[in-house]
Amino acid sequence: MALLTLENLTKAFGPLTVLDRVNLVVHPGEKVGLVGANGAGKTTVFRLMIGQIKPDIGEVSRSRGLRIGYLPQQPQLDSTQTLLAEARGALDEVTTMEAHLAELSERIAQHADPDEQRRLMDQYDRLQARFETAGGYDYEVQIGEVLGGLGFRPADYATPVSTLSGGQKCRLALARLLRNEADLLLLDEPTNHLDIPASSWLEKWLLDYKGCAIIVSHDRYLLSRVVSKIIEVENRQLTVWGCGYAEYTQARSLARLTAQRAYDKQQAHVAKEKRFIESIIATKRGSTAKGRRTRLERMEREGGLLDKPTGSAPDLALDFKSASRGGDMVLRCENVHKRFGDVVLFEGFDFEMRRGEKVGILGDNGVGKTTLLKMALGQVTPDQGVVRLYESLRVGYYDQEQTTLNLDNTVIDEIMPQRSADDEQRVRNFLAGFLFFGDDVFKKVGSLSGGEQSRVMLARQVWARPHVLILDEPTNHLDIPGREALERALTEFDGGVLVVSHDRYFLDRVVKRLIVLERGRYEDYPGNYSFYAARREAEARQAAAAKEAAQPTRGPVRKPPRKRPAAGKAPADPYASMSLRQIEELIEQKQRRVDEIEEAFASPDLYQDHQRAAKLREEYDAVRADVEAVTAVWLERVEQMG
Repeated sequence: MALLTLENLTKAFGPLTVLDRVNLVVHPGEKVGLVGANGAGKTTVFRLMIGQIKPDIGEVSRSRGLRIGYLPQQPQLDSTQTLLAEARGALDEVTTMEAHLAELSERIAQHADPDEQRRLMDQYDRLQARFETAGGYDYEVQIGEVLGGLGFRPADYATPVSTLSGGQKCRLALARLLRNEADLLLLDEPTNHLDIPASSWLEKWLLDYKGCAIIVSHDRYLLSRVVSKIIEVENRQLTVWGCGYAEYTQARSLARLTAQRAYDKQQAHVAKEKRFIESIIATKRGSTAKGRRTRLERMEREGGLLDKPTGSAPDLALDFKSASRGGDMVLRCENVHKRFGDVVLFEGFDFEMRRGEKVGILGDNGVGKTTLLKMALGQVTPDQGVVRLYESLRVGYYDQEQTTLNLDNTVIDEIMPQRSADDEQRVRNFLAGFLFFGDDVFKKVGSLSGGEQSRVMLARQVWARPHVLILDEPTNHLDIPGREALERALTEFDGGVLVVSHDRYFLDRVVKRLIVLERGRYEDYPGNYSFYAARREAEARQAAAAKEAAQPTRGPVRKPPRKRPAAGKAPADPYASMSLRQIEELIEQKQRRVDEIEEAFASPDLYQDHQRAAKLREEYDAVRADVEAVTAVWLERVEQMG
């Protein structure tokens, strides 16, 4: 049974038709990537699905009771709440049920009438079943799991929403959504403000999620690992590809190449026929030409002529060719120390980079990635040691904050402020390769979108013909075609590249070496991101196996069934041989373990090892059930003594 269906749907905004007679069926449990160029209509598809806008023609059908969770690129949050209160807001129904259960429990204990007790107990049982199905007894822990996985720590919980950054607000909105028990998740760029650990956590969460998810994302690594179906939005149509992202890119390229060849072949045939007809007419043998002309006219009239393949938008003309070869040594760091106040970023950091090397820098926020780039550029001085970028090199620097752009300049002035009339035409031709056509070159840089400003910065680097490129998050504002063009250009560039990026797909395609920074320490990995990730997973498995081998063997812990409030008969006492004081000590011991596990759940690092997180969750459920069972025994013992 379909969750949602689009039937013969058309949607226009004024004279612009975005979708034209499209059809789509969404099934339970699917993980789908929604792809297409910027402005193709991806967000429009989402808004139609949730009923935020109505189609001009056609119908959107949703299954009865369908619960849809929608994450827009600019989410709306309650600025008067704290971070934790806003995260809990998605669970208002659960917290209401919890309060009602507590009220019923109190009423059961107060009533002496057996009939009224039975009626209240039946009501309690029904509500408890609903509460457990909604994850009620676990909701506090689950909130902590989601917040921790997305990079929030317990110290952040009391932070007012009004003081959060834009990226933090997006992560909080995602945390709310993931705990909302939706049947269908619509995620519009969910990884835009996530670092690599949080993106990895989200991937694992989505892979385990039992519902359906449709994801708009420029994160090709996430798409490759999560989705098994692609919906492409192009030329006002929706095309469904029943495969993963990597297979889709190959199949799409092959389909476009095949269509272009068929079109070219037919056009060549038509041109040949027309030349033949004209030559026959010139010899006044009209009857011979008439039949061929009739066949061509019939082909055109009956739709036999192929439409010209439209393909995708033009690529960026990126080519980082150097004016000269440059030296072999690019950058040398010797015994570098750097701290800001009490925060140590680098301690004994040593690093060399040579011409032609493509080096990526990884690390959590705040470990010094951008600081390292700025030390290389001479903008920040180390406290101790030497950072030397060799003087003979021409350096191209891409600043992720784009502070090196002059917002008052026009696009063409940003490339070549002093120019002759001949120079102007040359620069305009050059900028056309970066998709600035006609009068676009005279737009103020400050009026451009983030993606357009990124293209200006890239154009400036290409124009300068550098020996080495220092890039800080260069893909942040680029769509997928732009990222692919940058990857091709950097792969072909014979100079050195030092790049900070959280785009794992980009790192796989471009770099051959990774420097992974942690606070005050670093690791040097020979390979791309996938090599590094595989190495880290293997190390984590070995560490987990060693820890498990060191622990004493014990039998499986069974979770006792949850009891409803007792209506008179005391439960059997499995702790009859223990004194009241011993039972109290046992409760304290188990509660300490509950507290330890809850503290572990709040750490984002836990969720990078999905198996360890799952085992810890099982232990948590078992130990907490033990606490409840032993506490019930303790209460019975106290009542008997009283």
